[in-house]
Amino acid sequence: MLTSPTFIALAFANLSCLSGFSAYFLFPLFVAEHGGDQVDIGIVMGAFALASVLCRPWISNMIDRIGRKRSYTIGSLIMTLLPLGYLLFSGDLRTFYAPLVALRIIHGVGFAICITAAFTLVADLVPPERLNEGLGLFGVSGLVGSAVGPLIAELIIRRYGFDALFHATAGMGLLSLAAHLPVHETYVHVLKVTQTPFFKVLKKGRVLTVALVSFLFGFGLAAVNGFVSPYATEKQIVFISLYYISYSSAAVLTRLFGGRPADRFGEDRIIPYALLVMATGLFALIFLEGEGILFASGFMAGCGHGFLYPSLNAMAIRNQPVNERGKITGMFTGSIDGGAFVGSVMLGFIGALAGFEALFFASGLALMAGLGIFRFAGPNRAPARRDA
Repeated sequence: MLTSPTFIALAFANLSCLSGFSAYFLFPLFVAEHGGDQVDIGIVMGAFALASVLCRPWISNMIDRIGRKRSYTIGSLIMTLLPLGYLLFSGDLRTFYAPLVALRIIHGVGFAICITAAFTLVADLVPPERLNEGLGLFGVSGLVGSAVGPLIAELIIRRYGFDALFHATAGMGLLSLAAHLPVHETYVHVLKVTQTPFFKVLKKGRVLTVALVSFLFGFGLAAVNGFVSPYATEKQIVFISLYYISYSSAAVLTRLFGGRPADRFGEDRIIPYALLVMATGLFALIFLEGEGILFASGFMAGCGHGFLYPSLNAMAIRNQPVNERGKITGMFTGSIDGGAFVGSVMLGFIGALAGFEALFFASGLALMAGLGIFRFAGPNRAPARRDA
């Protein structure tokens, strides 16, 4: 199943989608160019994640109701059309602040649909005994996209400006839309099956633990996605996308070589180390002075991310009924987005009041708090699997 045409087509669609999404890691430069400060960056970037959180129950129910593929189609259409709306904005940020935030919210809904539908579909495809490996390998496509997107964005912005970037990301959305068309639907809705309400899945102990840790993971990601580029610019570092290339490369390596050990030894042994390594990468940014620390920080944070995402996802959905996977995946990804929203806003204020160094220190502390919660909630952890 990990080399089937359906898996490969979906992976390419995911790569295109994430390339378009991660190109907006440099969107803070657009906000700053139009007169915005760190608080504005936090609000504008956080609006994207807020939409994902608010709409997650509806998105998860939709995926379990109309199917994974149809849901992905809707999401990729939004990812294709919404970037063109940014072309309408020019002049001082204050003159288009509310419309920009509104557009970011709708854009976030499209991305949330794509991610939730894609990972739910993959969970349906992958054999249970290879769940961590399958989710991790599929995630490689997104991580490659996360490296390609900022690199392409930086080159386009330098040479052609932001309008060209918005056209390019619309094209990436169109590629994602086209690539997923050969994918076959994996889930047939059965009317007789009792549907579990979205928030009731939290009553399952390990889902709640995953949700809390994922929220703090998302808080840390807010620093990566929204504040590395303006911080590196302030430090007069020219090659900003080096961070994202290093980050994604490290995450890809952990996905390629870490999936089977995670399935073999259990997520409960992997997640604490992943949280610690990612936190260390964020703490390292406090000492940023040149490209060496930028690269090393990205590599450490990327290693942590590479283990965390599939391990948390696998822990949440392992041995769960197929008709609840959309909701549980939605709870998992929604928790990350919730953390990203809160992190974007809070870190924006922290950065404005105390500087970027304090901002990255706070983001690292959030991951350390996640480590404490995971240790405290030990009885709810998934058992190690030794049949892989």
